[in-house]
Amino acid sequence: MKALTSFSSFVGRTFAVWVIIFAVLGFFLPDLFKLVAPYIVILLGIIMFGMGLTISVDDFKELARRPFEVAIGVVAHFAIMPALALLLTILIPMPPEVAAGVILVGCCPGGTSSNVMTYLAKGDVALSVACTSVTTLAAPIVTPFLVWMFASQYLPVDGWAMFISIVEVILVPLALGFLAQKLVPGAVRAALPVLPLVSVVGIVLIVAAVVGASKGAIAQSGLLIFVVVVLHNGLGYLLGFFAAKAFGLSFYKQKALAIEVGMQNSGLGAALATAYFSPLAAVPSAIFSVWHNISGALLANYFASRSKDEEAGKAPVFH
Repeated sequence: MKALTSFSSFVGRTFAVWVIIFAVLGFFLPDLFKLVAPYIVILLGIIMFGMGLTISVDDFKELARRPFEVAIGVVAHFAIMPALALLLTILIPMPPEVAAGVILVGCCPGGTSSNVMTYLAKGDVALSVACTSVTTLAAPIVTPFLVWMFASQYLPVDGWAMFISIVEVILVPLALGFLAQKLVPGAVRAALPVLPLVSVVGIVLIVAAVVGASKGAIAQSGLLIFVVVVLHNGLGYLLGFFAAKAFGLSFYKQKALAIEVGMQNSGLGAALATAYFSPLAAVPSAIFSVWHNISGALLANYFASRSKDEEAGKAPVFH
């Protein structure tokens, strides 16, 4: 068990590397990973069940303790990322399926990786976790509504069916995980060390399946999608940072909200795009999943390197 725990920790620390490796494998071995495609929703459900095992009441106490700061993060997330996605689809010509996929990933809740990146950035982890939890719980209503509002000009959007799907793959597994904490706390404590391994395996398989199913489209439009994803993610960080700054939050909290706004639950985006649009529409989510783990780690390192300035009472310049 000790060896498995150590391996799980190692895989969690090298998450971005594994995502890249499996994205490449999905491209060069598409037939193998196409077999995984029917199980994307199940994989996402397992990941969210794992998240449910780690959610505590204390995470929501942050909401009660500082609702204004959490509200800034949640509103900024659901305002900035969808608006950026829509703007990019207007400014950069792209196929309707890709445009719908870009908007979909922009309308997703915060990604759990943001909590890890905030920790590495020496930012406000409690605030990050609270924002991720609230955006995740709000996703069944907010995400379908935003997708319907912004993406229906490109492809038909069944908001009600999307609502049901998000409840099934997000809220139900989260609730079951939280319930397991209460019913079998000993088993949950024993399972916690291997959760990073489970989450990484689930995400990399989803990415590989989406890439495999869309190999031809990626070969044709992959560079365009990558550029759009990089702009979307990077501008999300930037605007999230300045949104926190505009409301007078400390640099410690600005770091958390910058990362929280810029990182998405791209696994959910891939699952919804595959189910309701097309494999091509899932590609932005798959590429986002690869890229935001790389960019998040780079940004966290940048922020952490400024921690001495912060401790000295200086406000580092974000550039």
